[in-house]
This record gives sequence, C-alpha cells and structure tokens, in this order.
Amino acid sequence: MAEAERPRVTRSLGRFWTAANMLSLSRAALVPPITVLVYQGGPRTWLFGLIGLAVLTDWFDGHLARWSHTVSEWGKVLDPLADKLAAAAVTAALVVRPIEPTLPLWFVGLIVARDASIVLGGVVIARRTGEVLMSIWWGKVAVSALSVTVLATLLEADAPVLQACVWITTALMVYTYALYLLRFVRVWRTGVLPSEVGMDGEGGRAIASVHPETS
Repeated sequence: MAEAERPRVTRSLGRFWTAANMLSLSRAALVPPITVLVYQGGPRTWLFGLIGLAVLTDWFDGHLARWSHTVSEWGKVLDPLADKLAAAAVTAALVVRPIEPTLPLWFVGLIVARDASIVLGGVVIARRTGEVLMSIWWGKVAVSALSVTVLATLLEADAPVLQACVWITTALMVYTYALYLLRFVRVWRTGVLPSEVGMDGEGGRAIASVHPETS
C-alpha cells in the first residue's frame, strides 16, 4: 500500500490517571453489585443508593474533566464504555431474574447488539482517522430512556406503563443506531471527521463514536 493510502495510526490516548477517568472507572466498578442486587430484587435501599451513586459519577466525570482541563481521549473511551457495560449487565439481569416483572429477551438482545456494533464501528473509525470521538447527543437521550425503563421495571410499574417505556426506548435505540451508522458510512467514505465539516454533536448531527455511544 502506498504511503499516502495508509490509515493514520490512532494517536496517544493521553493521560489515564485523571480524577475524571477514575470516576468513570468507579462507575464501571459499581456495575457488578448493582447487577447482583437487580437480579436478586433488592434490598432497594442499597440498590437505589448504588444506582444514584453511578448516576452522579456519570454527571460529574465530564464536568470535572472540563473544569480541571484534563479532557483526554481515554475519557472519551471510558465514559461511554462504562455506560454500555451498565446498560448490558442491568438489562440482562432484568431478563433472567427469577422475579417479576422482567424485560423481554429481544430487548436486551437489541441493547447488546447495538452497543457492540457501535463499539466495533468506533474502533474502525479510530484506526482510520486516528481520532476518538465523542458520543452523539441523542445517544444520551436513548440511555436516559433506558434508565427510565429499568427504573419502571424495578418499581414494578403497571404493565401498560412498562410496555410504553420499552417501546419508546426501543425506538430511540434504533434511531440513534441509524445516526451512528450514517456517520460511520460518511466518515469511512470520505475520511473526513465530523468536526472538520462543522458537525457539533447536537440534535443527532455528530459523530461516529468509539463507543464508542455509552449512554
């Protein structure tokens, strides 16, 4: 292959041991105990306490990185990966747990397949462009909808309410996957990063990510 045709090697991911990255890692560390409690059905005080702590780390890690000027490529990887790990583990626990209500098997299959393909696509784009890009804004909306669905299941919401949550989340997951796929195809064909053509990540206008889209 000619030198000009070789894909750029992904650049250094920067500093790993930052406070913001540690928050992302701590969120990933909370996934196993939360998953066990979801599967066993409680106790709710511990379950919702750990979930609340995970939500706080999700909110603070990005803000802390910007405030401390330690935004890194590692952070762009760790934050959405922690979100995706939590989403896959908790929804799987809600499918297989021996108590009601549960979530349908196809739902967790959709979540896992979507996230795995987005991660793979993000890795391909990172290898091609040398850049690790942020997740799209609508991806966060989809993750928030998934959180509501999980919460509705844990609180034993009425069947019509839970079914509405599942279908709204499904629609958002499919929609955001289409956005990621569109961005992947565009970047793959042109080799031009979204930031280089004025895309800012809002309203679904950003980015094939390396999730990496976590949430």
